[in-house]
Amino acid sequence: MSDRPVQGLRERKKAKTRALIQKEALRLFREQGYSETTVEQIAEAAEVAPSTVFRYFATKEELVFIDQFPPFADALNAAPAELNPIRAVRVAMREVTAAQSAEEIAEGVERERLMLTVPELWAASLENITGTLRTMQEILARRAGRATSDPEIRNITGAIAGVMIAVWFDWVKNPVMDGPAEVDKALAHLEAGLCLEPGQVPG
Repeated sequence: MSDRPVQGLRERKKAKTRALIQKEALRLFREQGYSETTVEQIAEAAEVAPSTVFRYFATKEELVFIDQFPPFADALNAAPAELNPIRAVRVAMREVTAAQSAEEIAEGVERERLMLTVPELWAASLENITGTLRTMQEILARRAGRATSDPEIRNITGAIAGVMIAVWFDWVKNPVMDGPAEVDKALAHLEAGLCLEPGQVPG
């Protein structure tokens, strides 16, 4: 008899436990602060042992981080070959966002807020950010038939990342903002050449 159904149930239970631990951790971080929250408190809130928390998250910082880049990377790889790099990123971002629930998007904003406002998390997130940039640069280079070290690929990757990070900073300060829509608008502006229309100078 195959054990695949049992394995499937076991994996679903593990994923459910992991999600619950992280959800309670984010709630406590929001209510009482990151530094003030202990792993023991998180374990109690999730109704698991502290050792279970560490089984799923090796460090306290990992309770905030979640690797959402693989779905984006897959979507970017799958984007139509004729699309330019910026349009391909826009298409990939739309696909990933469409697959997320409102709760998942809200939790993502909360994680970003913590990473951008808690010094120890910001330092720890730099490795993730550089890894994400490196992977995106590799994908864009492959799509364009260029070397990863090509300065033009580097510049395009940096411009895309810079625009997205700028929007995320605003989104963290204003959680009710339609972040995915603003990211798309910002990338559209970049795709159009970042033209700046004349406007009124504040008096």
